[in-house]
Amino acid sequence: MPNYAYKGRSSGGALMEGVLEGATSGAVADTLLARGLTPIEIRETRQQATTGAKSSGFALFKPKVGHLDLMLFSRQIHTLLKAGVPIMRALNGLQDAAVNPAMKEVIGDVRESLEAGRELSAALARHPKVFPPFYLSMVRVGESTGMLDEIFIRLFDHLDFERFMSEQVKTALRYPSFVIIAMGLAMVVINIFVIPAFAKVYKGFNAELPFLTRLLIGFSDFMLAGWPYMLVALVGAVFGFRAWVATPKGRYQWDGIAMRLPIAGKIVRKAALARFSRSFALGMRSGVPIMQALTNSAQTVGNAYITRAIEGMRENVERGESVLRATIGAGIFTPVVMQMVAVGEESGSLDEMMEEIGQMYQREVEYELKTLGQQIEPILIVCLGVMVLIVALGIFLPMWDLGKVALKK
Repeated sequence: MPNYAYKGRSSGGALMEGVLEGATSGAVADTLLARGLTPIEIRETRQQATTGAKSSGFALFKPKVGHLDLMLFSRQIHTLLKAGVPIMRALNGLQDAAVNPAMKEVIGDVRESLEAGRELSAALARHPKVFPPFYLSMVRVGESTGMLDEIFIRLFDHLDFERFMSEQVKTALRYPSFVIIAMGLAMVVINIFVIPAFAKVYKGFNAELPFLTRLLIGFSDFMLAGWPYMLVALVGAVFGFRAWVATPKGRYQWDGIAMRLPIAGKIVRKAALARFSRSFALGMRSGVPIMQALTNSAQTVGNAYITRAIEGMRENVERGESVLRATIGAGIFTPVVMQMVAVGEESGSLDEMMEEIGQMYQREVEYELKTLGQQIEPILIVCLGVMVLIVALGIFLPMWDLGKVALKK
């Protein structure tokens, strides 16, 4: 269908403009009138249809649709559809009630696409940054089975689970990251302020210093003289790391390394597997074919290493292997999980077993987070002890030697 650029006046007299898709200019005019806008000018254009009318003002910071906005949308549209409200009326009400302007525009564009004859899944697919592939696939299943209201509540539960796991993993990584940063800052302060002060005192005695003291003073002098180069190197390393992780190969390698990190690695791994198991179970329970369910769930784990392993599972299933053999070949599941998959495949209740696996991993993640402090505390104590011991010996050994010399005199 062609696109039409329009200008119109709202009931308050404000000038609104945008681009709409329609069969004719008359159809666009009818759409504008239904929105409460009085058309002033409508002309055909090659511009893409906008996500609703917008004022001629300039927005410096454009809001974005967040995870909570999508959760709220899923919950509200489920409630409206379950109550028997028509989809167009439901979207109109959600657009009026939306607090986030970005979400209001997205819902408006979805409603316009439905008015133009598109299916709901196709209308949502026009916003790939808001609705992920897994979300779209589930909506398509709901359209084909007539269970849209049920699909949306399942999507809400899935999004809520995703939010919970993401917050849990961030919580797990926040404490060790903070301690490591604090230790680094402490070393910087000691090398810039503390050691130089003692070095001036030792220099006045013209005595030979122990090796450890000379090492600390040398490193302190290096930091004082070369801090601009170290700062540039640090910034360059950060940007280089981000550029490396942004590449598919770098992301895959880093995600593989992250799962092998002490303590935090197993939390990241179990959280990703929990997301996969829950999303795979949701897809199968909703009637998604197993191949499509594997493809969709691979996009929800948030870990490139596990994503590639799941894609390998899908390829093995395509070649005619059972889900159990594909799971064994992936090399990312424990024997207990593979036993549960075997039972689920034999009994025809694989979706229930995958849901159990997801809940099991979720409980393990929660337990790991609760005991994180107990696991990391010994390591931090040892690291802090070694650091304090090195600094103390380097600073006070010369004082001990000078004190013995003074006593002999």
